[in-house]
Amino acid sequence: MTHKDLIAGINEKRIKYLFEAVQMGTVRAAADKLNVAPSAVSRQISLLEEELAATLIERHRKGVKVTPAGEIVLRYYRESLSHQEGCLSQLNALRGLKSGHIDLAVGEGFVGDLMSGPLPEFNRRYPDLSVSVTMGGTNDVIRRVEEDQAHIGLLFHPPSHPAIRTQAKSCQPLCVIVPPQHPLQARQRPVSLEETLDYPLALQEGNFGIRQLLSIVEFKERIRLNPSVTTNSIAVMKNFVRSEMGVTFLPAFVVAREIADGQLCAVPIDHPILASGEAHMITRLGRQLPEGPKQLLQHLTHWMRAFSA
Repeated sequence: MTHKDLIAGINEKRIKYLFEAVQMGTVRAAADKLNVAPSAVSRQISLLEEELAATLIERHRKGVKVTPAGEIVLRYYRESLSHQEGCLSQLNALRGLKSGHIDLAVGEGFVGDLMSGPLPEFNRRYPDLSVSVTMGGTNDVIRRVEEDQAHIGLLFHPPSHPAIRTQAKSCQPLCVIVPPQHPLQARQRPVSLEETLDYPLALQEGNFGIRQLLSIVEFKERIRLNPSVTTNSIAVMKNFVRSEMGVTFLPAFVVAREIADGQLCAVPIDHPILASGEAHMITRLGRQLPEGPKQLLQHLTHWMRAFSA
């Protein structure tokens, strides 16, 4: 008998306990979220393992880790939730999208553009739909989309991933961001990467698409970037430059407002890899989006087409 055959008769509550333990990372954290005792979570998972005759999680000092068998069960659970969501979505569509919720995961750099145009427009068109916007690094956005915690993800230059589908993309080259009257800005031309290395640098952490693209350049050019400041915050990077502490690398759209206000400048970099940066809108491969997220996806696709640098 296969795992799939066994799952058909399993108590959904036990799978939910497994799901929460894996999502939260520990049995105790899952118990807190479910408002039950940790022993109850452990008991339900143990019963599930007995029914499936398979080990679903490995317990470590720092928490739990899902096994291959556990992944099969969780995949079934996520698909089940997705089908339920799809059913409700179709009913909402018959009522003219009078209710529903959309989960959106985005890189921090997209927030300004989203809130200044496409999301307010969408809200005016569908005032009864609610939207959650969660910020994260590239890896976190991909994880949230893959695990159905987000319907749609917006991120910069994601790595290839078998479970992720790009729905729309736009070219967004990396630029060196400098304060006004900076020597690099004064050259009035695209600068070489080597020219930027003369100045103190602020960079994102390694789980962000910008830093991952820069890592490719470091490897190919056999150079090493030595940032003065490393951060997970684009706001910190902007303030680093605005305070004339040094320079940073970002797509121009991320600092569009500061450029318009005369606070920052974006200088093009003459490098083919850095010029290949792209903004992507993603969904999970194979997921049938409910009607609300589907409408937002279409709305954002039009926005992305006009979004190219």
